[in-house]
Amino acid sequence: MLHEMLTRPIGASGITASAVGLGTWAIGGWMWGGTDEAQSIDAIKASLDEGVSLIDTAPAYGQGVAEEIVGKAIKGQRDRVVLATKCGLVWHTQKGNHFFDVGDMPVHRYLGKDAIIYEVEQSLKRLGTDYIDLYITHWQDPTTPIAETMETLERLKADGKIRAIGASNISRDDLDAYLAAGQLDAIQEEYSMVVRGLEETLLPQCMAHEVSVLSYSSLALGLLSGKIGPDRVFTGDDLRKDNPRFSIANREKVACLMQAIDPVAEAHGATRAQIVIAWTLQQPGITFSLCGARNATQAKENAGAGRIRLTEPEINAISEAAKTHLTDLDA
Repeated sequence: MLHEMLTRPIGASGITASAVGLGTWAIGGWMWGGTDEAQSIDAIKASLDEGVSLIDTAPAYGQGVAEEIVGKAIKGQRDRVVLATKCGLVWHTQKGNHFFDVGDMPVHRYLGKDAIIYEVEQSLKRLGTDYIDLYITHWQDPTTPIAETMETLERLKADGKIRAIGASNISRDDLDAYLAAGQLDAIQEEYSMVVRGLEETLLPQCMAHEVSVLSYSSLALGLLSGKIGPDRVFTGDDLRKDNPRFSIANREKVACLMQAIDPVAEAHGATRAQIVIAWTLQQPGITFSLCGARNATQAKENAGAGRIRLTEPEINAISEAAKTHLTDLDA
């Protein structure tokens, strides 16, 4: 039996969004071997048609490319979208903390007032909208006090340019500082069957303070998609090429996990990836699962996970299999 798309609130903001969100890092092309704009627009439109309202992007995804593609795709249907984008990774200024280079262009982590005010205008322009639903600090800037960053974000909220505030890639101390400085509605962090540290570090505090959690890499960059077998070869600038998590030994362990997931997938008429995403959404404190898609087929598959309701025995069986097969993966 298929259910409606699962929807959940974003913190105390009053905004509700689909529990499955579309993540657009791959759509920006950077570190994913380029982008195909037409396919990407199809992926976004297919997501909306399948009941996904949450679209997550960032200026850093292809230096504005992903935001521009999202802007084109949602033109004329902005009201169907809960739009999340980010600030704090900048290349228009040398202020803050040097993070990495794209070619010969330095990118800095900077969350000072001047940069945030500049960045929000650039994002609004690229996205073709006059407000952002959830504005997230992408990486943390050790040179700017969080209280100053929050003051700027609260001002943007009062001005109607953003509706809710989020933070990403944060420590426990960062989380405390955000909570002390204003209304934090969401955090965005990596979380999956293979990366579960969040359960100890940030989830208890988030659950106590009504902070939503947007988990990214639920399929662990595709490791848990059920489609990357031990024989797959990665080439070019694919970020998985030299990643120890994609070792052949790891992929063999994941193949064992998939055998335990298969009966559950069969019972729901679902794919392995859909079951992994559905399991992720049933973990305590995990509110949203951001899933990348580069074409309409992938987008539809991800969206389908939001209509699956796993039973408690199914969740427990998958959790046990994950414990058995994934505890000693190469990191």
